[in-house]
Amino acid sequence: MHTSSDFILNLIKGELSLTEGELGLAKYLKIKIFIKAKIEDQSIPRESQLPSTRKLSEVLGVSRSTTVKAFELLLIEGSIESRPGSGYWVKKIDISYTKTERISQLSNYPEISKRGKLFSKNVGLLHSTDEKFVAFRPGLPPLDVFPINQWKKISDEYWRRVKFSSLSFSDSSGIEVFKKNVANYLNLVRGIKCDYQQIIIVSGSLQSLYLIGNALLNPKDTIVMENPTFPNVQSIFKSLGTKINELPLDNQGIKIKDYKSKGNTSPKLIHLTPSNHYPTGVRMSKQRKLEILEWASSHKAVIIENDYDHEISNWKDRQEAIFSLDRENRTVFLGTFNRLLHQSVRLGYMVVPYYLLDVIKALQKHSHRFVSPSNQFIMSQFIEKNYIYNHIKNVVNIAEKRRSIFIDNFKKYMPPSVKIMYSEARSLHLLAEIPDHLSDRIIKDNLSILNINVHHYSNCFINNNKQGFIFGYSCVKRPVIEKAIRELSHTYKSYEKSNH
Repeated sequence: MHTSSDFILNLIKGELSLTEGELGLAKYLKIKIFIKAKIEDQSIPRESQLPSTRKLSEVLGVSRSTTVKAFELLLIEGSIESRPGSGYWVKKIDISYTKTERISQLSNYPEISKRGKLFSKNVGLLHSTDEKFVAFRPGLPPLDVFPINQWKKISDEYWRRVKFSSLSFSDSSGIEVFKKNVANYLNLVRGIKCDYQQIIIVSGSLQSLYLIGNALLNPKDTIVMENPTFPNVQSIFKSLGTKINELPLDNQGIKIKDYKSKGNTSPKLIHLTPSNHYPTGVRMSKQRKLEILEWASSHKAVIIENDYDHEISNWKDRQEAIFSLDRENRTVFLGTFNRLLHQSVRLGYMVVPYYLLDVIKALQKHSHRFVSPSNQFIMSQFIEKNYIYNHIKNVVNIAEKRRSIFIDNFKKYMPPSVKIMYSEARSLHLLAEIPDHLSDRIIKDNLSILNINVHHYSNCFINNNKQGFIFGYSCVKRPVIEKAIRELSHTYKSYEKSNH
């Protein structure tokens, strides 16, 4: 973020005196020395635009040639740079500090909490939100088909009509009209019938998991989850200090009958991705869902049904959600618009059992307060005007075409040791396994140098790692798919050969 040149102009005007200081020192030198000192102590931040020489000469009451001389000296010394058409800017200087150098050596800091240490330890599991490379980053829809003009039109309408009172604090659980529209939307696209008051609006699935975990879990409580599963899910619950009991899957989903209680403690939570298991794409059978509900009831556990891309996986052959089969109101249903529209929209939701509503709302007020009401209103109108349904159709159609292109090129260029694991569920990613003696992490790091982003399969396992890659193909256009797969093939073959 660039500091306004007007603020810098006021700083110089308020603090620089050209009538005091070293006797006989030329005014342009005084100006140069002052600006350099302010750059060095970061009173004038890096990459800030400086005021023009004309404006600076006017406020200081000196000739323009004086300020030009000062800037020329700063240019020669490398403190600033001239950008054609936009004037003078403070240079970006990368100064590397170690953690020890940045932290005071004083010993009177309080100790970091156990929970803080756990979150720091597990942050490496997260699929980072600041990864820059698109091909083949999972979790991204076809960004190029997002209806920007429709979104902009609704946004402009909101800001034309908004009342000043709407700019104050908002209900932590979400604005009422949006929650009602989300409830109607879930009924239409997922067959879920719920009270809109059960809906909590969040920024995404991670926030949902954070809130649920803090509402229910104490350190050393037990949670059950699929193995493999989202690394982000692992990170949240490991950081909350829970004991994770992982269970494998078969072709019907998680093998809940394999659960063996550790000690006398019953699990409080079970996290599932039943309509499209991440990352294998296994679809849980109805029989297995009923077994899960029976198991959860007998263990007094809450089910987290993470339907992260239900619009895609349930588009043509919709299957009943666990939430709809649940007669005891013990299922939390999670969904997100981020994976359907784009990641920066930061809108998700959860449908919460009544007994958890008050505590979830309290946690929301104490932490995230509320999601931007303007984004909620725009998304609400996006649903009401049926734009969302047309967009889903476009996403599904484009994704299917790009999936075919990806698979054709993958078969053409990749060696047979890399095997795509096909599934019945429609998704926006593909999983490919590689031999266990190879390291998917090392290959991923080598691909990053080529601006190719994949997620490594081994990161999804709590134990019993397998090696492979998760490819997000839907956000990548045809020419880039072919080029990136050729580079992927070259990198993989070179690594495979060296580890033969």
